[in-house]
Amino acid sequence: MNTTATCGVVPASVERRPIEHTYVTASNMRDDHQQHNTDLVNTATDITTNPFKADFPLLTHEHDLVFLDSAATAQRPQSVLDAQQNFYERLNSNPLRGLYRLSVEATQAIADVRQTTASFIGAPSADEIVFTRNATESLNLLARSLGNTVVHAGDEVCITIMEHHSNLIPWQQLCAATGAHLVYMRPDDQGVLTDATIEQSIGPKTRIVSVAHVSNVLGVENPITKIARRAHEVGALCIVDGAQSAPHLPIDVAKLGCDAFAFSAHKLFGPMGIGVMWARRDLLEAMPPMLTGGEMIDWVTETDAGWAPIPQKFEAGTQDAAGIAGLGAAIDYIESIGHATLQKREQTLAASCVHALQSLPYINVIGPDDPHRHVGVVSFNVDGIHPHDVASILDAQNIAIRAGHHCAQPLLHWMGIDSCCRASVALYNDQGDIDRLVDGLQKVWAIFHGTN
Repeated sequence: MNTTATCGVVPASVERRPIEHTYVTASNMRDDHQQHNTDLVNTATDITTNPFKADFPLLTHEHDLVFLDSAATAQRPQSVLDAQQNFYERLNSNPLRGLYRLSVEATQAIADVRQTTASFIGAPSADEIVFTRNATESLNLLARSLGNTVVHAGDEVCITIMEHHSNLIPWQQLCAATGAHLVYMRPDDQGVLTDATIEQSIGPKTRIVSVAHVSNVLGVENPITKIARRAHEVGALCIVDGAQSAPHLPIDVAKLGCDAFAFSAHKLFGPMGIGVMWARRDLLEAMPPMLTGGEMIDWVTETDAGWAPIPQKFEAGTQDAAGIAGLGAAIDYIESIGHATLQKREQTLAASCVHALQSLPYINVIGPDDPHRHVGVVSFNVDGIHPHDVASILDAQNIAIRAGHHCAQPLLHWMGIDSCCRASVALYNDQGDIDRLVDGLQKVWAIFHGTN
């Protein structure tokens, strides 16, 4: 009887046939547009035109929709939808488990996206990329596996008051369980973490510093290199929540100097249900798995088990292979456009939005006064009108914004408000969307003041 296990990485002895990937990616969809993309770098600040909206089926179908909620989830280009469909049509099988051709090809397809993802964030090795369900799961994994390894009673974990709940509650729970203390860094009135605050908050008792790269409410980019340098000076580890930065900024974890980085696919044009956790190899090797079961084992007896090598050690159960293919296509899409084009366009869009809102006397913009410091996010309130009412009236005009506490209740409480409105942009937005938002807010004001 053959007792060779088929649950795990395909053995090296199995011949790997040449694989022709048939799923559509942004790069092979847009090969004939390379000169066009080069031209886009020079015209990226022209937000009166919109060469990108046609790539996104929902926006072409809902042609009257003004979608300004990309910080919650971005729209998907056709290439991402095609990548997921093509996986199920041409590669559908359980990766890692089978020795037959389809399973081997599906396994290789995941490995290819792992390498693509590593290159996208400047990770030294594809083996350091762990696929999760989302950034929230990635941060929970780090808190439970890494946090429980290095944090003990009397230690300190340092975060900022501006954290999304996904990068606050896991550390709050860890400190409650271990007897450690949670320390908050608080920004100045422009949302900036000063050098003095960083120096004072990260001290000799600090074991982990976990911070958002970009605030999902204030839109500010935090000084990660300074924070990481200070963390390492006191012997602490630096973890970065990149959920709001990966869609907008070029990421290089080596240049940032962090020890771990987390982000979600669905905020950078990829599918829902896929996240990424990167951490230094030595940390991954030392961390225990959070989930156990299939795929993450090397061997099992009736009384014991041994873990598979990284990254499989952290990827228990069947992965969303089609979603991973979609993530790869999303990264291809971004890279086919180029970060220079993407950044210029989104910075121009965000600045235009801030300028426009600042021109309305009844609008209070939240965050930096400098319009160019809002990375993809512009939060605001309308004098005397609840954010939920603002969002509902705008929705009646087919304008989609966010209203609420944005999973950042401690930040809003610290600012003295319960909720706020948030408009967030992506490269598929244009000046027409900003103009529609301003017109919509004027109508909101008119309705509540009897001047409509």
